[in-house]
Amino acid sequence: MADTSITIRTDSELAAKVAALAAAMDRSRNWVIEDALRHYVEAQAWQIEGIEQAKASLDRGEGIPHEQAMADLESLLSGGEEAP
Repeated sequence: MADTSITIRTDSELAAKVAALAAAMDRSRNWVIEDALRHYVEAQAWQIEGIEQAKASLDRGEGIPHEQAMADLESLLSGGEEAP
C-alpha cells in the first residue's frame, strides 16, 4: 500500500510534546503521530461497532425498557434486593 501524506496544524505545545516523545522513544515524529492516529482510529471503530451492535439488539427487542432499568438501579442503590 502506498503511503499518503496528511498535513495537520497544531499548537506549538503539542508539537513539542510529540517531538519529546519521539526523542525519548528514538522514533520519528511521524512514527509517533501515526501510532497515535492508528490507536485513536481503532478505538473509535471499536466503539462505533459496539454502538451498532447495541442498536441492532434493541431493534430485535432484546433491550430493557428505561423505566425497568431505572427501577432496578434505584433498588440496588437503596439496598433493596438485587436486580434480575
